[in-house]
Amino acid sequence: MSTDSKIIDGKAFAEGLRTRIAVVAADFEAKAGRKAGLAVVLVGEDPASQVYVRNKGKQTVAAGMESFEHKLPADTSEADLLAVVERLNADPAVDGILVQLPLPAHMNEQKVIATINPDKDVDGFHVVNVGRLATGLPGFVPCTPLGCVMLLKDRLGSLSGLDAVVIGRSNIVGKPMAQLLIAESCTVTVAHSRTKDLPEVVRRADIVVAAVGRPEMVKGDWLKPGATVIDVGINRVPGAEEGKSRLVGDVDFASAAEVAGAITPVPGGVGPMTIAVLLRNTVVAAHRNAGLVLDESAL
Repeated sequence: MSTDSKIIDGKAFAEGLRTRIAVVAADFEAKAGRKAGLAVVLVGEDPASQVYVRNKGKQTVAAGMESFEHKLPADTSEADLLAVVERLNADPAVDGILVQLPLPAHMNEQKVIATINPDKDVDGFHVVNVGRLATGLPGFVPCTPLGCVMLLKDRLGSLSGLDAVVIGRSNIVGKPMAQLLIAESCTVTVAHSRTKDLPEVVRRADIVVAAVGRPEMVKGDWLKPGATVIDVGINRVPGAEEGKSRLVGDVDFASAAEVAGAITPVPGGVGPMTIAVLLRNTVVAAHRNAGLVLDESAL
């Protein structure tokens, strides 16, 4: 099998998802008499966050939804940020609220997240949504792991009975990824930096999700032949030319692509899915908040 046929094209899948979202958003506007609305709050001047917020705004508008951006200076008090969140909770035009992380050091991220109305928490970080995911109730799931599951099901169909290893145990990716795979009836192992004989643990998996933040850590000889590999890592490393850098994942793509049955590239794999799923969660929230029925499985 050629490497090209093994590539899981997240960029193309995300484009298709955004197209479906735009149709649903237009239908929502016709029924509700208003557009679905996403509010993004950015505190400070972090360059990566600024680019990300700008892209979210553009894609929200392109999908036919309202984008509300709130940019606050880095020295904003925690109390003032919480007041902004409370105003957005009470605003009927806002269906989804996202506070861009990381926050400045003087703010308590968990306290800020806990202030967001769980039914507007389209990032899926509120403890209520974490609990809903763990107990199989409808809620909002963090965008990156939900995007990963979409890519897996698109490539493999049913995931039932497959052996999955998630490398990484963060609240943003690792833990919710494991919960989603359990919900798909996978047998799930959560591995991490302290796992004994990590390559041997990975080698038995039909599905490998790498989310540890270590450049090219997972090698091809760690993989079971034919395994499906989802690489969540985005690491900037020195490029071939002096002063230039390049993006790599947590998986050594060249060696892994020789062994894997399917694999996401970096860039162009999981990355494009995150904002697309955020838009999906927002249009779902809009329907729930307005009391309108939506076949969420179609998105």
